[in-house]
Amino acid sequence: MQFRIALVTALLALAVPLVGSSPETTIKVIVKNQYDKPVENAAVILDFLGSHQIIKLGKRKPIHWEVKTNQEGIAHFPPVPEGTVQLQVINSRYQTYGKKLEVAGGEKTVDITLNPPQKQYSAHPPLKPADAPK
Repeated sequence: MQFRIALVTALLALAVPLVGSSPETTIKVIVKNQYDKPVENAAVILDFLGSHQIIKLGKRKPIHWEVKTNQEGIAHFPPVPEGTVQLQVINSRYQTYGKKLEVAGGEKTVDITLNPPQKQYSAHPPLKPADAPK
């Protein structure tokens, strides 16, 4: 009986480090406008979509971060597991940027250029001016 307990304890001791250690990547995002000037205070959103999501007590814990760019247009994220991430950049003065990326290795730098907003388009003809009051 003591041999079985010792064997189970040894197997659990070996399995714990394997579950907790997965390769991670630090992500740095550089946001600029069409004139190559930094865009400050842009919201940068990162969602981890990969297969290595953290499982805690049998439930998946989604990895989601929201940060703002600094005056140089740079946003830093803490290390994330290697895999697929979705990156979004939102600023009221530019078009929203979104893309899925594969991250691997120690550090990944993503350069993003935001475009100005497009003119609005309508499928309806313009309204006719109202008649002048009599």
